[in-house]
Amino acid sequence: MGMTMTQKILAAHAGLSEVTAGQLIEADLDLVLGNDITSPVAINEMKKMKHQTVFDRDKIALVMDHFIPNKDIKSAENCKCCRDFACKHEITNYFDVGEMGIEHALLPEKGLVVAGDAVIGADSHTCTYGALGAFSTGVGSTDMAAAMATGKAWFKVPPALRFELVGKPGEWVSGKDVILHIIGLIGVDGALYKSMEFTGEGISYLTMDDRFTICNMAIEAGGKNGIFPVDDLAIQYMKEHSKKEFTVYEADEDAVYEETYTIDLSRLKPTVSFPHLPENTKTIDEAGDIKIDQAVIGSCTNGRMDDMRAAAKVLKGRKVAKHVRCIVIPATQAIYLQAMREGLLEIFVEAGAVVSTPTCGPCLGGYMGILAAGERCISTTNRNFVGRMGHVESEVYLASPAVAAASAVLGRIACPCEL
Repeated sequence: MGMTMTQKILAAHAGLSEVTAGQLIEADLDLVLGNDITSPVAINEMKKMKHQTVFDRDKIALVMDHFIPNKDIKSAENCKCCRDFACKHEITNYFDVGEMGIEHALLPEKGLVVAGDAVIGADSHTCTYGALGAFSTGVGSTDMAAAMATGKAWFKVPPALRFELVGKPGEWVSGKDVILHIIGLIGVDGALYKSMEFTGEGISYLTMDDRFTICNMAIEAGGKNGIFPVDDLAIQYMKEHSKKEFTVYEADEDAVYEETYTIDLSRLKPTVSFPHLPENTKTIDEAGDIKIDQAVIGSCTNGRMDDMRAAAKVLKGRKVAKHVRCIVIPATQAIYLQAMREGLLEIFVEAGAVVSTPTCGPCLGGYMGILAAGERCISTTNRNFVGRMGHVESEVYLASPAVAAASAVLGRIACPCEL
C-alpha cells in the first residue's frame, strides 16, 4: 500500500520502511519549538525528569513572541525563565527582543526548517512549515518537555485528505482566501487529526507566503498538519534561507486518501470568516454592511512580505477611516526592515495606521489591540473565537491583508475593488 508525503516522513523518522494510518510510532525530531507562554511550562516539567540536559542544543528553538516586549510582570517572568534556561543549556536558537519575530515566520526565515524535517512545537500553528514539505505539528508543553530531553515524540500516524488545487487565482485572491474557503467547505473539524495534503497545478500560482498561510491554518480545520509538495519555488526558498540538507518526499501514486477535494482557484473570491468560528465564511460580496472599529494586519498567518505589500498597495495614497484603528505588525525584524526599505512603513503611517514591533500581541487578546465590548475587528489572524481578541462581546472577522486594508479605509468590511 502506498504512502502519503506525511506518512513517508514519519516512517523515515521512526526508522521504518512503511507506516499506515492509525499506527503508533516513536519518531526522531529535527526541531523542538517553544515560545514565551508555552516554554516555561515545559521547562518546569523538564525539571521533574531524570533528564536534566537537552538532547541537542542546536535542535531546540525558543522564540519570545507572544508578549514581547514584555507587557507586564508575569510576561517578564516567563521570558526570564526561558532566558535562564537558554543560557544554562547554551541553546543556539534563542530569539529575544531585537532578534525575535513571530515564531512561525521566523523559523523558515532563519533556515531552521527544511523539506523532510519532523518538527513539533508547543504552539498549535506549528503546522505552518508544511509549506516547505516538512511534517510539523503542534503539541502540548509536556510533550515539548519530553522532546527537549529525548529528541523524540510519539505519534499516531494520521490518515490524509487531498486537496487538488486547479486554476489561477483572480485579483485580490490570496492564500488566506484559499484556506478560509476550504475551512468553510469542510468545517473546523473536517480534517480532525488528519493530514491535509495539497496537490495540483494550481500550486504553481501560489507564492511561498501563500503556502505558509494555508498550512498555518490547517489546524483551524482540525488538521494534524498541512503539507505541500516540494517544487522549484520551495527549493529556491530553502537554498536562499538555509544551509541545511533537505530531503524531498513525494506521495506514492497509490497513496490512500480518505477523500479528495478539487478546489478551482479561478472561481474563488475574497473570503471573510464571520464570528465566532473560522468555518463561518462568506465571500466578500455576501458580507453585507458590517462596520468595523479596528483592523489588524499581521500575525503568524499574514505578517510576511507579501502581506505587507498587499496592504500597502491598498493603503497607498488613502486614509484609514476616522473611527477605525489600523494596526500593522511585520512578523519579523527582517520583514520590518525590508518593509522600511521599500517605503511601506511610510505608506502605513501616512495612511493613519500604526506599525508595531513583531509580536503575536492582539491575535490572542494579549496586547497591542484589545477589543472592548461591542467592538468589531477585521483581522488577518487565524482565530475568531468568542473573546479571542478581548471582551467576550466583541467580534473578530478573519480576512486577507488586502481586504483588511480596504476595510480600514472604508470603515466597513470591503473589497479592495471598491476603492
